[in-house]
Formats: sequence, structure tokens, C-alpha cells
Amino acid sequence: MLLGAIADDLTGATDLALTLSRGGMRTIQTIGVPRGDLDLSDVDAVVVALKSRTNPAAEAVALSLEALGFLQAAGARQFLFKYCSTFDSSPAGNIGPVIEALMEALETNLTIICPAFPANGRTIYKGHLYVGDQLLSDSPMRNHPLTPMTDSSLIRLMAGQSSLKVGLVPHESVARGAKAVADAFVQARAGGIQALVVDAISDLDLKVIGEAAADHVLVTGGSGIALGLPENFRRAGLLQPASHATTFAAPAGRSMILAGSCSEATRGQIRTAIAAGVPALKLDPMAIADGRFRVDDAMSWALAQAAQVPLLYSSAEPEEVKAAQTALGRERAGSLIEHFLAETALRLRAAGVSRLIVAGGETSGAVVGALAPEALLIGPEIDPGVPWTLTLGETDPMALALKSGNFGAPDFFLKAWDLLQ
Repeated sequence: MLLGAIADDLTGATDLALTLSRGGMRTIQTIGVPRGDLDLSDVDAVVVALKSRTNPAAEAVALSLEALGFLQAAGARQFLFKYCSTFDSSPAGNIGPVIEALMEALETNLTIICPAFPANGRTIYKGHLYVGDQLLSDSPMRNHPLTPMTDSSLIRLMAGQSSLKVGLVPHESVARGAKAVADAFVQARAGGIQALVVDAISDLDLKVIGEAAADHVLVTGGSGIALGLPENFRRAGLLQPASHATTFAAPAGRSMILAGSCSEATRGQIRTAIAAGVPALKLDPMAIADGRFRVDDAMSWALAQAAQVPLLYSSAEPEEVKAAQTALGRERAGSLIEHFLAETALRLRAAGVSRLIVAGGETSGAVVGALAPEALLIGPEIDPGVPWTLTLGETDPMALALKSGNFGAPDFFLKAWDLLQ
């Protein structure tokens, strides 16, 4: 194995695994740290998917170090800590503490901070993170129910979350190529800088940064930072080109969509699906909380939609989310929906549903945690950062598309099925 990655949520792990797979690395994604023997003899990269994004820092650190230990034992030569391309984290968040802990464990004194993902509109300029043409703090992420982002400066965010000395590699250096970026790394080390925010506004920038970081034991960022890593191993004679199918042999069975994300993108995808005639049922957290709506009710509705792929969703406008959080408590409102959709997914599998789209990082983590596959095989890309996957280690495999809430075109729920055969 060449590259070992730790992702702080499930959909982000899938996004990263897809990027590595497209780069020619034979990649699998594990659900948590594997407990049994996992055959890695024919694998170039392993992405360990954690559910640690919103955990207290101490818990996130412990989980990440456990994943690191597994990847070290498996022989990885380089390590990547993957977090969201919108740096989802509260001011007291855990991205900084996890990076510090990984650096200490790997005995390295410099890493990079680069959550850019230009294909999905996430860019970094002068150390500030943008979503499309808006600063992160002006984007819809400012209303995220769990990790509201009210600052766009990655330098300030990292300085507030860690004791690391943080610096910047500006885009002017990145535009001059990999040698200029590598020289900036050398200068940073000499000046005692430990974490370098690196500007990136295009995929070419990310490839340049990846090339410059070839000798870094630890790289951190969004999935986009992996664009330049496979070629480093290829240049070293450790990796051969690989081809990938454009269609996916999915198990036969019924299909279903579960959406728990309240992001603007997912809400738009729901509206598009409903306008196209997709049968849809919106969940009411208050009705679930007081027992007026149960999983049995959701199952009865879903299985009655025989002619089409039904959509069951809890996605709501920010005002509705705030009202539910006020009534139920912030944590309970979120976990209530996650547990409901996870239990629904289990029941759907038992009822013969074998093709499932899940929207939302926290929702996807809950659903896959309930389904408990050993690992996921990465299939074709539906939209940037979102592939179909196939569960491994199960008697009855499922095709899963695990979509980060912010990802995907408006017609995502409609077109995803076209890649299955």
C-alpha cells in the first residue's frame, strides 16, 4: 500500500477515494477502522472513513490516531487527513487538534492546509476560503446547523484551533510551479512554520501542490489535494496506470433515495426531483419525536411507490431547522433524524432495496453505520466528488451513492441511476 488516508466523515471519504481511483490507484474505503483481517495485497490506497467531524476534539483525535495506527501497520508510505472542502468546524473544532496529533505521531514538523476543491467551487486565495464567488462566511455555510462557518480565513481558523504556527503560500508562488512551492516549504520550515495554508484556485494548482508535497509524510486538505499525489508514486516507479469502467454492475433490486442534509444544494435537488414527478415524503422531526410517525409508516409509504424511485427526506429551510432545534435541542434534533433514516435503511434492505442514494454526510454516516459493510468498492462518478459504491464483505451487496449535502448538480437524484447496469 502506498497511501493511507483518514477522512472525518463518510461522504468525504468516498469523495477522496474516487479522486484516488481516477488517478489510477486501486482504492478501497473502509467503514471505520477495520476490526478483522482485510486483504490489502492488491490495493494502492486505503481511505478510512470516520464519523468524527462534529465530535469533541479529544474523541476525534483518539479515532484519528487509531486509524493512523492501522494504516501504519498496513505499510502506507504517505498519509492524508481529509476534511471538508468548506472546513466544517466550529471555533472550538477538532481539525486543528487532529492535525497536531497526527503530526506528533508521525514526527513531522510541517504539513499543509488545503481544502480547495475548484470543481465544486471551493477555492483559496490569500488564505481565505471561497464557496463559488462568495467568501465562506458569506455563503450558505454560515447557517449550517452543526458547524456554522462565520470566518473565511483559514489562517485564523487554524490558529484558533491549534497551537501550531501557521503561514501562507500565496497563489503567486503556486503559479510559478512545483519547485517554487517546494522552496516555500523549505523557507517555512526554516522560519518555524508548522502548518502552511496553500492558495489554490484551479485543479492545476492542486496538482502543482501535490507534486511539491511528494516528500511530506502528512498532507491535509479536501479531496482535491489528492489530485497530484498518484503521479508522485508513478514518477517513483511504484504505480502503474489503471483503467476504470464507466458503468457499474449493481445488484438487482428496488431503489430508494434518503435525504437528511439541509444544505442549499440538497434542497435544490429535492425540488428538482419533485418537479420531475418523483414521489416524495417529508419527515417531520416533531412527529417522529412524539411517536406520531414511525419507521413502519415510512416503510409502508416507500414500498407502496412501486412504479418509481421514491424520495424520503428531512431536508428543510434554515428557519424550520432552527425551530426544530429550539423545540428538541440541537443534538437531539439531528440524531433523531439520523437514527430514523438509519433504521429505515436497514428495513429497506430487508425488503429488497439494493440501490440506495443517501444525501448528507451525517446521514450517510448513520446509514452506513447501520448497514455495517466491511468496505466499499469505488465505482463511476455521478457528479464531482460523488461516485456509486458497492458494499464489500456482505452476502447481499448494495449499491450506495453517498452524497455530501453540498455536492451534486440539481438533477443528481434523477440522473444517478443511468450509471447502473
